[in-house]
Amino acid sequence: MRAEEAAQSQAFMRRTFTFMGAGLAITGLVATFVASRPDLVGALLRSRGLFIGLLIAELLVVLAFTALVNRVSAPVAGAMLVAYAALSGVTFSVFFLIYTAGSLGSTFMVTAGTFGATALYGAVTKRNLDSVGSFCMMGLFGVIIGSVVNIFLGSSALTWLTTFMSIIVFTGLAAYDTQKLRTMVALSAPGTDQTKLALQGALSLYLDFVNLFLALLRIFGKRRN
Repeated sequence: MRAEEAAQSQAFMRRTFTFMGAGLAITGLVATFVASRPDLVGALLRSRGLFIGLLIAELLVVLAFTALVNRVSAPVAGAMLVAYAALSGVTFSVFFLIYTAGSLGSTFMVTAGTFGATALYGAVTKRNLDSVGSFCMMGLFGVIIGSVVNIFLGSSALTWLTTFMSIIVFTGLAAYDTQKLRTMVALSAPGTDQTKLALQGALSLYLDFVNLFLALLRIFGKRRN
C-alpha cells in the first residue's frame, strides 16, 4: 500500500511541475511575442494606466483562482492559470527592452538551478518546514512593505535589502510549498480532484519561481545601452 501511495504522490508531483512548467513556457512565449512587436511594447510604455491595469488584472486572476478553484471544473481552473501566465508574459515583455537577452537567459538558468535544488529538498526532506514557511511569509510581508515605502523614498540601499530578502523568502517558499504539496496529496480525501490540486500547487510554485527570477534579475541582469 505504501508503494502505491508513493507512486501516486510521485505522479501528482510530476503533474504539478508539468503544469508549472507549462505556465512558465506560456509566459516566456507571450513575453517574446509582445517584445517583438514595437507597437505593442510602445503601447505598454506610453500608457502607464494600461500597464497598471494589467498588473491589477493579474492580481484579480490570482484572487479569483484562489477563491473559485474548489467550485469550478479542472478545465476552468486550468484556463485561469493559462490566463494568468499569459498576462504575466505581457507585462514581462518590458524586461526584454531593459535587459540583454543573454543576461535574461543566464538569470533564468540560475533561477532554475536554485529553485530546482530547494524544491527537491522540500520533496525529500523529513524535516517539518512549517517554521520555514512561517518565517518566509513574515519576510514576504516585509518585502512588500519595504517595496511600497521605497516607491516614495527611492533608496538604493532599501532596493538591495528587499532584493536579497526576496531571494531568501522565495527560496524558502519553494522548499516549503513543495513539502506542503507532498503532504496535501497524502492527506487528501478519496475522490479529491487531483488535477485541481495539481493546478493549485502549480500556481504556488510558479509564483515562487517568477518572484525569485525577478529578484535575481536585479543582481545578474545586464541593462541594454
